[in-house]
Amino acid sequence: MTIPLSERLSKSYLPRLYEEDFYLWLQATTKLLQQRELAQLDLENLIEELESMGRREKREVKSRLMILIEHLLKLQYWEAEKQQNARGWRNTVIEQQRQLELSLEDSPSLKNVLADSFLDCYQKSRQDTIRKYELPSEIFPVEPPFTLAEVISSSDKGNRE
Repeated sequence: MTIPLSERLSKSYLPRLYEEDFYLWLQATTKLLQQRELAQLDLENLIEELESMGRREKREVKSRLMILIEHLLKLQYWEAEKQQNARGWRNTVIEQQRQLELSLEDSPSLKNVLADSFLDCYQKSRQDTIRKYELPSEIFPVEPPFTLAEVISSSDKGNRE
């Protein structure tokens, strides 16, 4: 059974549509916004989705930062594996820097998220790398050996060995 668009756009139906067909809910919500029919919006779910989008963006840039830190640490300090793995590590650094650059171009305020979480991301990345590869904790410095700007820079400085 096909439900007429006018009914699908009604305020009482939209919350149910959100649960049953998210993509259709997005289309209906977009149409209501474009038509400035704000009273018809499913505000509760719309707010939830907008907040979720913000959290996802923050999580993504922090995750990319941690991957970058891991690979920079390995390039700079893990001599036993460097000869065999340096190219792959550098490629990962380049890719993560590029993706971060794109994210920051789209949302410059995310740089504040990176600045606020840099030390925490460094510590987590350091600990994760030590655990993943069963390395001695002394291999990597406790304090970051590079700045946030150096980590996210796509110049050769950020890719040092």
